[in-house]
Amino acid sequence: MKFEVTILGSSSATPIFNRNPTAQVLNVNERLYLIDCGEGTQQQMLRFEIKASRIDHIFISHLHGDHYLGLIGLVSSMHLNGRVKPLKLYGPAPLLEIINLQFKYSETVLNYNIEFVATDALQPQIILDNQDVVVETIPLDHRIATTGFLFRQKKRLRKIIKEKAEALNIPVEHFPLLKRGEDYRAPDGKLYRNHELTVDSDQPKCYAYCSDTIYNERYFEQIQNADLLYHEATFLHNMLDRANKTFHTTAWQAGQVALQTGAKNLLIGHFSARYKSLTDLLDEARGVFPSTELAIEGSTFEVGEDLA
Repeated sequence: MKFEVTILGSSSATPIFNRNPTAQVLNVNERLYLIDCGEGTQQQMLRFEIKASRIDHIFISHLHGDHYLGLIGLVSSMHLNGRVKPLKLYGPAPLLEIINLQFKYSETVLNYNIEFVATDALQPQIILDNQDVVVETIPLDHRIATTGFLFRQKKRLRKIIKEKAEALNIPVEHFPLLKRGEDYRAPDGKLYRNHELTVDSDQPKCYAYCSDTIYNERYFEQIQNADLLYHEATFLHNMLDRANKTFHTTAWQAGQVALQTGAKNLLIGHFSARYKSLTDLLDEARGVFPSTELAIEGSTFEVGEDLA
């Protein structure tokens, strides 16, 4: 089962040094989920060959422009390109007002429906539960109402051992029962236990996306043991005062978050425009948590696989 994230934008408030504002695409079993949509996200999708038509869910963490100013353009392009299937949008309640106001004064009537789910920045809530994944919000601590998003794979059915099934001529119509853990009784009456004919599916993985936030342990319990943790790391730790003033995190603190929550791997992003080179940020985070990588645009990371 595919479970991977592609980085479309990794800059903070302004695009600079060929870095775009925040946006990511998560691929869960070939279903695409867009996480944040900063300015230029459409161009990045074209650049990295990600089809907007395959995106049915968009998650917006908060209403600072570098996380949502690309949304109106993307939604409009979907309309112009003939989209008719609904789009599910998750974000702060005022986001719907912003969208409606834009389309009111541009006299635009979309060909498709936007199914909007307002997020709550005060307490976690499950906002999506489908056959592949459960998504819940992570209340964060930023200047305005902000949430991260926790994506948990669902446990897949057991896998049939093809060679054994073929050797016993097990009818295809019995396969769904085997996948659900039932035994098989052959026509001669012999019983074959399920564990002889199937193997367990992979353990579900978890991706935690922590958008803009000051270092605050209140969200640590919720993101425990993430297979891949994305955490903002706007500044080096020598700018801790600036980070605190703007309600952001340093690279050293991001490493601490990963260490204290038992993450398997860490991605850092949302880099300040003051840094042309990101090497120092990476080194600082790795000094605390070695299994760290930069959220470089165009890079794809498989959730659950070692970054090294």
